[in-house]
Amino acid sequence: MQRIWISGYRGYELGTFGDKDPKITVIKYAIKQRLTNLLEEGQLDWVITGANLGVEQWSAEVALELRQDYNLRLAVMLPYLDFGSRWSENNQLKLQNLKNQADFWSATSKGPYQGGRQFREYQQFMFQHTDRALLVYDPEYPGKSKYDYEMIEKYLEKRDDYQLDLVDYYHLEQAARDYEENQREW
Repeated sequence: MQRIWISGYRGYELGTFGDKDPKITVIKYAIKQRLTNLLEEGQLDWVITGANLGVEQWSAEVALELRQDYNLRLAVMLPYLDFGSRWSENNQLKLQNLKNQADFWSATSKGPYQGGRQFREYQQFMFQHTDRALLVYDPEYPGKSKYDYEMIEKYLEKRDDYQLDLVDYYHLEQAARDYEENQREW
C-alpha cells in the first residue's frame, strides 16, 4: 500500500480569495498531475491530508475527483478533535463536507486544542503513516508549512525509504503554462 501525505501553503499565504481564484485552479491542476502519475504507475492507494484551508483542502478535493476514475482512498487527519471550530460557518461546513466524503477521518489527539505539542504529534503521525510527502511549498518563501518541510528534511537524513516531492513556485509557474495550453487545445 502506498500512502502520500499532502500539505502546503494556507490560502491566505498565497493571497487566494474565494473558491474561484485562478491560483487555486493551477495548484489543483499541479496536484492532480502528480497524483495521476503515481496512480497510473500503481504507486498510490491513499491520500492522507490535514484539513487546513488551502493546499490541504484543495488536495482532498482533487483526491475525491480522482477517486471517480481510480481506486484511491482519502483520509483527512486533524491535529486535535475540535480543529476548525473557530472558523467561519462557511469554512466549518467545508470541513464537515470533506470529513463526510473521506473514506476515513480522525484526530491524532482526541481532546480539544491544548498547545503546540499536538501539532508535533500530528506531524509525527503523518510521517509514520505515509510513504512519501507532497508539499506545495517553496523554501525561499516560508509559510506555516515550513515546520512540516523542516521535520521531513530532518527525518530524511535518517530514513532513505521516504520521498519528499516539492511543488515550488517554479513548478507552479510551469503548471500554469501547461494548464493554459491544455485549455487552448479544448
